[in-house]
Amino acid sequence: MDELDRAIINRLQGGFPLCARPYAVAAAALGSDEATLIARIGALLEEGTLSRFGPLFDAERLGGAFTLCALSVPAQDFERVAALVNAHPEVAHNYERAHAFNMWFVLGTHRREDIARVIAAIEAETGLAVYDFPREAEYFIELRLAA
Repeated sequence: MDELDRAIINRLQGGFPLCARPYAVAAAALGSDEATLIARIGALLEEGTLSRFGPLFDAERLGGAFTLCALSVPAQDFERVAALVNAHPEVAHNYERAHAFNMWFVLGTHRREDIARVIAAIEAETGLAVYDFPREAEYFIELRLAA
C-alpha cells in the first residue's frame, strides 16, 4: 500500500459525497482524479485489503432483518462448514473464534421471516445446530480502522 491507498482508506471510511460525480469529488479531495480513485478502490478490493466498498443500509428500517448466529463446528470440519455457510448470500460476515461456539456469522435478509428459513437451510446442509442471537439493543460505535 502506498500513501494514496492509505489516504483512500482513511478518508473514505466516514463518508462519501452524495452528488452526480462522487468519485470525482472524493478524488479531488485526495489530490487525485476520478479514474485513479476508481482503479485504486478496485485494486484494494481485488487484493483483499478491502472486503467491501459501499453504503451501509439499515435493513430493519427497510423491512429486512439482521441476526447474529453461532455454530459449534468440529475443527476437522471447519472449512467444509464455512464454505456451506458462506455460500448463502444472506451471510454478511463469518468469523472463527476460539470458543465452544467457534463459528459466528451475521445473517441479513430482506424480510424478518427469512431468517428462520436461512437458519433451517444451514442446519440441514451442515447437520449442526445454529444458535440465533437476535439483537436486543443497538449501539453506534463508528468503528474506523487507520491504514
